Amino acid sequence: MTLLEARGLVRHFGGLKAVDGVDFDLAEGEIHALIGPNGAGKTTFVSLLSGRTPVQSGTIRFEGRDITRLPAHVRVRQGIAYTFQITQVFANLTVFDNVALAVQGRGASKRLARETRAALDRVGLGDRADDVAGTLSYGHQRLLEIAMGLALNPRLLILDEPTQGLAIGEIEAFKRLIEGLVPERTVLLIEHNMDVVMDLAHRITVLNFGQVLATGTPEAIRANAAVQAAYLGGQA
Repeated sequence: MTLLEARGLVRHFGGLKAVDGVDFDLAEGEIHALIGPNGAGKTTFVSLLSGRTPVQSGTIRFEGRDITRLPAHVRVRQGIAYTFQITQVFANLTVFDNVALAVQGRGASKRLARETRAALDRVGLGDRADDVAGTLSYGHQRLLEIAMGLALNPRLLILDEPTQGLAIGEIEAFKRLIEGLVPERTVLLIEHNMDVVMDLAHRITVLNFGQVLATGTPEAIRANAAVQAAYLGGQA
């Protein structure tokens, strides 16, 4: 079943064609990776999907409903959570309170403590609940941001460079975490670490100059000559 469908998405910034006529399908319950060279349009594309950046033309449908013009906060309520490439936590609040705000944001205040701790335990931060978020390492702040996303109980979780700043052991724990989310949730992953992409993704879409270069299984993408020339064999 298709969870999200985008057709003909366009977003230009002056002469820069950041997203230029992209068609994209996301299947329910899959881990789908979005890769491409720096400047390929990946973050702009997921910003269009999440509503943080308005679409200039094209359509986005989520669970069969047209969400193209809905603002980001409405898309969150409909089940789309987006964690950012640059960590977005409340540095002066505790780890617990950061996640509790996300739980409250979807009206689950009666189960606040239980659901907050469940989200923290899911990402391995249960023992850091009372720490001030700004004192965490960068990698742990990324995990906190994922916990905040999970606390929204999304159907679709969009992760932008989630392993950036994580140690090797933390990356392995992250991969187990993401594998455990499906098929209950669908994950769209922007990631430069190709080992993570190849290990996790069911399908991969490659963007280049704001357009789709290829979509397929990890095996098909690895063997694709155009992808090798544009990305895998070049500078990530």
